Amino acid sequence: MAENQKCWLNGKLIPYSEANVPIMTHSLQYGSGIFEGIRAYETAEGPAIFRLDEHVNRFMKTAKIYMMDLGFTREQIREAIIETVRENHLKSAYIRPFAFYDDSRVGVSTYGKKISVFVGAFEFGKYFSNADAGLKCKISSLRRFDSSSLPTQAKGSGNYLNSVLAMKEARRSGFDEAILLDRNGMVAEGPGENIFLVRDGRLITPGEDSSILLGITRMSLLEVVKDMGIQVIERYVHREEIYVADELFFCGTAAEITPILNVDGTDIGNGKVGSLTSQIREKFFNIVQGKDSKYSKWLTPVK
Repeated sequence: MAENQKCWLNGKLIPYSEANVPIMTHSLQYGSGIFEGIRAYETAEGPAIFRLDEHVNRFMKTAKIYMMDLGFTREQIREAIIETVRENHLKSAYIRPFAFYDDSRVGVSTYGKKISVFVGAFEFGKYFSNADAGLKCKISSLRRFDSSSLPTQAKGSGNYLNSVLAMKEARRSGFDEAILLDRNGMVAEGPGENIFLVRDGRLITPGEDSSILLGITRMSLLEVVKDMGIQVIERYVHREEIYVADELFFCGTAAEITPILNVDGTDIGNGKVGSLTSQIREKFFNIVQGKDSKYSKWLTPVK
């Protein structure tokens, strides 16, 4: 974010340059914050936020899972997000709600420590610079954690250290992104994305039992592809199924729909962006840009 932009902090819009916390803040030291990632898209009617209510609901559920009393209602967080996009005059944006322990006392315990809530919004393009061309991925040596260690269905800051290490390993090995397996050796997800396979004209994706984050984009695609007449199956996915898939793609708020062309040096299908992936991608962008009235209920206009 630029310093002259405005952000929402604890109920007030302030210049981003004034949104400061001590470097010893608990959530910076211990990774104890929670967050959401949301996109607003440019439409013919002005900016619109994609699946705002679902994102706010997940943010509130994450707070409950991590036993954080935010001090703001769901409706107040929702309005803060809309206000932040509007006041920054953004045509499209990435939006970051973030709640954290705003207390610089040393110690792991959060008891009695202040919680602050922040909302930022800023221009944001493609998450992967080569998203259109497709990615080369590596199956990580690290495993996706499960609920016996950390809550997989919550977006906690500390959860993403698992993702950071997997991404570093992939990049150091010459790949664009990682794919993580769960503790049973089944396919889980990317560091910040869900994953879909195409086989024989059907979609296959790991289910909730594979320790995945229940992504908002994933949830949307499950509905959209059925409307397109494409069968979709949620089930355990074996590692070797990745290599023999006809097509493969990531999905997520940041990643949107990103084709995967190669995994561990093995081409997926013919090594090019697949036709079904292209169709789904085109459909997705028509929806988020307000060009498909069937899904207009998923867009919240910023007025």
